[in-house]
Amino acid sequence: MNAAPRTSARPRNSGQAEIIESRDNRWLKIFRAALRQGYLPDEGFIGLEGPHLVEEALRSGLEIEAILTGPDGEKSFAAWTDESRRAARIFKTTARLFEGVADTEHPQGIAALARPREWTFDDLVRDGAPLVVVLVGVQDPGNVGTAVRSAEAFGATGLVATKGTADPWSSKALRASAGSALRLPVLRGIALAVSMAQLCVAGLRIIAASAKQSGSAGKPPPDLRGACAIFIGNEGAGLPPEVERSADGLFAIPMASGVDSLNAGVAASVFLYEAAQQRSENGAENRIGRSTDRITGKG
Repeated sequence: MNAAPRTSARPRNSGQAEIIESRDNRWLKIFRAALRQGYLPDEGFIGLEGPHLVEEALRSGLEIEAILTGPDGEKSFAAWTDESRRAARIFKTTARLFEGVADTEHPQGIAALARPREWTFDDLVRDGAPLVVVLVGVQDPGNVGTAVRSAEAFGATGLVATKGTADPWSSKALRASAGSALRLPVLRGIALAVSMAQLCVAGLRIIAASAKQSGSAGKPPPDLRGACAIFIGNEGAGLPPEVERSADGLFAIPMASGVDSLNAGVAASVFLYEAAQQRSENGAENRIGRSTDRITGKG
């Protein structure tokens, strides 16, 4: 479950950067841990590396605990004069020390510690026709980040990462989401049974992404215009049998001979595109179901 946000006595930002010259500096150690893990539950911070993610956090109005810059990040930081004043503390360090805390192969010299928004289940289903993505055992953080990014891009109202799924706030997933994980309502580490029960009580239809192709040819995709939750399974094993058995609908993506499956991030993107097309004003005309490569339904 999501941890409650931590409170801190935020020092007044004087606008002057504090200089860090030692690798043993306490703040440098916190940055190192956050940039490599993503979310630090004890501190309540997520680590964001690179100008794009830091800028997304500033624009999204997140509470910024600290910003760290090296020589390569000074130009980006200078462009955020007004926004960066919201940071409680601003630090500068050398290129060598910044490289020592960075998680990327080619650091860009800027990072931040931010307090993510804490979401509830109600945040995911507030819309009149909610569309929720549920990731079940998706272990690759890149796939998780891609799914989060596509969920925001195609109008999903939220995403659930069940237990056993890579954390959407991990460093690699955050980068793959390109900032979407900072904005989209996301629940992390929820038990699968709890997720299914909550969604059913809220009136959402359970639609399971199935890898089984038999019997799917020629069938139309399921109706994704109403309140529904799309379940995406593990990259290799797919969804647990109990999910497929209890689902209101199954659907698969027909693929050319020799291709067994798509990775979870790509599959989620295809399913979400179909949902967006159905929900759009011109969905009936533009659905990918018009092509031979359409998503097909079962059940």
